[in-house]
Amino acid sequence: MSIRSSLKPWQPLRAKKRLGQHFLRDPAVIAQIIRRAGFNPDLTIVEIGPGLGALTLPLAERVRHVIGIEKDPRLVETLQGRLIQRGIGNVTLIREDVLKADFEEIARSLGESLNLIGNLPFNISSPFLGKLIRSKDIITRAVLTFQAEVGRRLVALPGNKQYGAMTVLVQYHARVSPLVEIPQAAFYPPPKVGSMVVELDFTRPHPTRAEDDGSFRNVVKGAFAHRRKTLINSLKGAFPEWPQEKMLKAMEKCGIEPKKRAEVLGIDDFIRLSKALDSF
Repeated sequence: MSIRSSLKPWQPLRAKKRLGQHFLRDPAVIAQIIRRAGFNPDLTIVEIGPGLGALTLPLAERVRHVIGIEKDPRLVETLQGRLIQRGIGNVTLIREDVLKADFEEIARSLGESLNLIGNLPFNISSPFLGKLIRSKDIITRAVLTFQAEVGRRLVALPGNKQYGAMTVLVQYHARVSPLVEIPQAAFYPPPKVGSMVVELDFTRPHPTRAEDDGSFRNVVKGAFAHRRKTLINSLKGAFPEWPQEKMLKAMEKCGIEPKKRAEVLGIDDFIRLSKALDSF
C-alpha cells in the first residue's frame, strides 16, 4: 500500500477551529516526516491526534503497532472505518484528550518507554510540552509538528530573540533537532503560518545536571518572566521575597553580569545560578 493510496479517498470532514484542527494531506511531506523520524520497525508508536490517519496509515506499515490518541469522536469513527476498510489491524485508537492521557499507564501496559509522533493542535503546544517534561523518564523520543514559531523557539540558541524559558527547559531535558519544515498548503484547511517537525530525544538530555531540577526550573522561569528587563530586575519581580543582595552575590559567584538579559545566558549559566542561589 503506497502512502498516496493510503490517503484516498479524502474525507471531507469540517475541521473544528476550537480544537485547532488542520489535517495533514501532502503525501510527499508525510513520507518525509516518517523517513526522518526513522522509527525502528519493532516499536510501538503513540500518535498524538491521528485525525484522518494521514500519518497513521503509512506508519502502521512500518512499525509493530500504533496507538492513536484522538479527542474528536468524529475522527475516531472515521479513522476506525478507514482502518477496517484497508484491513489494518495493528492500530489501536483511544478516544481521549491527550493532555489528560495517562502516559505512565500506557508505558506500563507496553512494558517499554514511549516513542511519540503527532501533528499537535497549535493551541496545546505549551501544555503538551509541559506534560512531556513531567513524563520525561518514560519517553524515549517525540517527533512532533509545531507551529513554525514554536519550533524555532525550541531549537533557538542563546542570543536569539526566540530563545526563552521554554527553550531552556526543553533543551535541558532533551536533545532538540529540527527535522522538516512544512508549508501551509500541506494542510487542510491551511493554517495562517507554516509548521516545523521537531525531534525531542529524551535519552540525550543536557549533559550537565542541576542539583535541584525544581530550583533550576523556577530560576529559568523567573529570569524570563520580564523579558525586556535585566536579569536582576526580572528575578526581583518574580521573587520579591528574595533579598537583592542574595541575588547579586549569587550572580557574582557565577560570573554573570546582573545587567544582562536572560536571553544571552546558556543552560549551564542557569544551572550554576540556581545552585548559587540555593547556597545562600
